[in-house]
Amino acid sequence: MNRLNLEGRVAVITGGAQGIGYAVAERMLNSGAGVVLWDINEERLFQARETLSRLGEVSTEVVELTDEASVEAATRATVARHQRIDILVNSAGITGGNGTLWELPVDVWRRVIDVNLGGCYLTCRTVVPHMLRQAYGRIINIASVAGKEGNPNASHYSASKAGLIGLTKSLGKELAKSGVLVNAVTPAAANTPIFDSMKPEHIEFMLSKIPMGRFLQVEEAASMIGWLASEDCSFSTGAVFDLSGGRATY
Repeated sequence: MNRLNLEGRVAVITGGAQGIGYAVAERMLNSGAGVVLWDINEERLFQARETLSRLGEVSTEVVELTDEASVEAATRATVARHQRIDILVNSAGITGGNGTLWELPVDVWRRVIDVNLGGCYLTCRTVVPHMLRQAYGRIINIASVAGKEGNPNASHYSASKAGLIGLTKSLGKELAKSGVLVNAVTPAAANTPIFDSMKPEHIEFMLSKIPMGRFLQVEEAASMIGWLASEDCSFSTGAVFDLSGGRATY
């Protein structure tokens, strides 16, 4: 594993208690950053902090990402403790299960959009002003290849990730001259706890679409995200980086 230079940087990682977010936290700690995990699951946050603290400075905030007051409180607490936020990785997300559009309950459809897209809007809205005052920041949004291609029986998830790609492009242009860069990655499926809410046949469908014939490893995602969070990434913003094992056609 190559060591990135994130010395002195403070990274906020939403959904950082498990899955890709946890792997990103591990990679960033190994690269010298301090890490703040934002997650709704207090028990998993405690466990993640216990295991990751051996690598460096880790703090946690219990956050409901769809609630503006909760996001603002977590931001205030993070800045008060660390004096800055250099990196924001929006990794938190849910699938909402599987079903045709006309069979999905309205509240499930709306919840997926609210968490996956609305949560990213609120974190960016709250954190960006701090980055602007520093004239430096790196924001990485975890979208999905489903946002490019649209997965059947996952219209809510696909739409939320397509929206996240659009948000990334818009915000990247708005901040292009500020020193704050905004990029997205579009992973294919990775075997993480998010699979627990999917039907086996949907998991098999996703695997069948990947030319490499395997699922993404979370460490592979962390490698690309870590580079996007570094100073080495200096001329890419509003961009979408593929992590789909050859699946994406654009």
